Amino acid sequence: MRYKFFPIFALSLALLVGCSKSDGGAVVEKDLLRYVDPWIGSGGHGHVFVGASVPFGMVQLGPTSIPEGWDWCSGYHISDSTIIGFSHTHFSGTGIGDLLDVTVMPVVGDVPYDRGTEDDPGSGKWSYSDRTAEKVEPGYYATRLLRYNVDVELTATSRVGLHKYTFPEDQNPGIIFDLVNGGNWDDPVVGSIKKVSDTRLEGYRYSTGWAKDQRVYFSVEFSQPMTALSFASSDDVKLDGDSATTQNLFARADFAPTAEPILVKVALSPTGMAEARANMDAEMPEWNFEAVHREASEKWKKMLRRAEIESSDTAVLRTFYTALYHTMIAPSDYSNFDGSYLGADLRKHDDPGFTTRTTFSLWDTYRAAQPLMTLIHPDVEKEVAGTLMNIYDEQGKLPVWHFYANETNTMVGNPGIPVLADAVLKGYVSDEERAFTALKNSALMPDRGQNFRKEYGYIPFDKMLESVAYDLEYALADWSVAQVARKLGKTEDYTYFMKWSESYKQYFDPQTGFMRGKSTKGAWREPFSPFRSEHRADDYCEGNAWQYTFLVPHDVKGLAGLFGSEEDFIRKLDRLFVQPTEVEGGNTSPDISGMIGQYAHGNEPGHATIYLYSMLGAQEKAAPLIRKVLTELYHDAPDGIAGNEDVGQMSAWYILSALGFYQPEPVGGRYYFGSPIVDSARLSVRDGVFEITVHGNSPENIYIQKVVLNGTELTRRYLDFEEIAQGGTLDFFMGSTPHSW
Repeated sequence: MRYKFFPIFALSLALLVGCSKSDGGAVVEKDLLRYVDPWIGSGGHGHVFVGASVPFGMVQLGPTSIPEGWDWCSGYHISDSTIIGFSHTHFSGTGIGDLLDVTVMPVVGDVPYDRGTEDDPGSGKWSYSDRTAEKVEPGYYATRLLRYNVDVELTATSRVGLHKYTFPEDQNPGIIFDLVNGGNWDDPVVGSIKKVSDTRLEGYRYSTGWAKDQRVYFSVEFSQPMTALSFASSDDVKLDGDSATTQNLFARADFAPTAEPILVKVALSPTGMAEARANMDAEMPEWNFEAVHREASEKWKKMLRRAEIESSDTAVLRTFYTALYHTMIAPSDYSNFDGSYLGADLRKHDDPGFTTRTTFSLWDTYRAAQPLMTLIHPDVEKEVAGTLMNIYDEQGKLPVWHFYANETNTMVGNPGIPVLADAVLKGYVSDEERAFTALKNSALMPDRGQNFRKEYGYIPFDKMLESVAYDLEYALADWSVAQVARKLGKTEDYTYFMKWSESYKQYFDPQTGFMRGKSTKGAWREPFSPFRSEHRADDYCEGNAWQYTFLVPHDVKGLAGLFGSEEDFIRKLDRLFVQPTEVEGGNTSPDISGMIGQYAHGNEPGHATIYLYSMLGAQEKAAPLIRKVLTELYHDAPDGIAGNEDVGQMSAWYILSALGFYQPEPVGGRYYFGSPIVDSARLSVRDGVFEITVHGNSPENIYIQKVVLNGTELTRRYLDFEEIAQGGTLDFFMGSTPHSW
């Protein structure tokens, strides 16, 4: 039994958002939550989290379904209405599944504890969700479990999930705690639960998977006393008494029949059960579901006001604010209320003076999500930078793809480098020398192909897979280190890393005009087709030669020179968007999606590609493509994201591009102009407010004719970070006539 579900909202096209004045002149704040639809991206391959959380919170509390395939990396997909329980940690938009820790399921009657299969309704504890009763908004989720006739409501603070279960009055309520079923790659190592009192439990779950050693501690409190606590496991262990510890552990708390809802608090901690309890005491001392829900809503409203827009198009409002919401699910809190946290060395560390963060999908987010954060979340950006440096101290290198104190080394290159380097260049790091040490030493580490790169001047394809992708990413990371070296006056380091930032040139084949794999003897890989992709088994990473040939955003003029001239390069770029959309190969990467010709917007390596036109003064070619992506590859329906959300990156591209600019270079803060789709915007930035007005915006007027910053017309193609961060006014004047500068 599967459902297709498309939420419908009746919204007036004339509504403006943010703050406005009533007839009496008083400022009235609009409810921006009405424009957020968390189901956007829950269909297709968006993989977004659906459930209750607060901005950048530790807890993401929401439903987890039976399937564990690729489209269920978040635990939920709109095509499936099965629920095995409500888990407290979820990824949003990743291409790998993990987490889904501490799954709680309200039941009535005797039920199997297994995950179950959908073809057998009695095979596990799962139930269908009543989609007519399902509701989700920032900070809140609700549904009805059809099998048990139980109404479910969920909300959260940063570290505590709050469940509200309304059971049938004539049934004995039961609540199952599942420490077995995580998601996809995740397997339990050991779980433990013990009874502290008739209303309290505590425990922990250790698991292995994508994160090899993940640890979650929890404390539970019920609003009503348990009448019994029992345990179950597939392991051959004794489970009598008030506590149990084993690999595959379930616990069931039973209660007397009641007409009142049973509330359940579940507090998490990365370091211990006592800390989890302290987190609960600090964040949720009372039993007031409505108050917690209201506080979560207010936090989201406040955060959404960081980027207020106006538009006569409701689809733009819904897509924009949902995208903004998606960018604030992570990087999530990874500290206790007292500031202590679990380090990458798997030791407890005291409060470093800021909130420690986790869930760093850096290969994705360095491209747009972090540059957006530097504009509208300077406080969180400082926390990210501080966390990255602490991770360096604890594991000996900057992170690659890091979550819950675990380095996964997933994806290519050195993506932690551009994130930290950009923070240094934008003034978000106080100890710049310490940051440079982390940047330089991470760039010089002879691992993940860097040893081959130093030996041959490039990474040969007969030494490792994805050689082109690794090397191109290393080159832009080296360029990022060089920019910090220049800022700090380190001339020798600047020269060294600038030299290595040109290693991409080793892969350019002038005969074919593509970046190609090269052997240790300097021979091109044969046979060759620029359309071919073998997922994680060729010279590229989730892409092909068409997409990777343009992955040199740090040296566009140098890249253009390989083609003979900027004009020749632009002609090559033109060809990208008119090629057949087919990708060749027996195991093509599913991430190559959102196609315009061979441009693949659904995956991150191409996210700067359209803006190469703007960087070279051919903005009239960028504008129609940017508008096409904004209006066709994003929309306000469950399949409204063209690829994996990737922890905010896809959404951040939309937000920046909708505002009219984007940072294509990995660091430094030059935001090049594109084609704004909003009518106006008001950004809360580091030093105040940055106001954007788009004059003459329409589906026909896609070309910028003139840009005026603080009353002065600009002749350059970009804004500097400081010009935005200081606050001010920006006026775009739009027209239907192609125009470049």
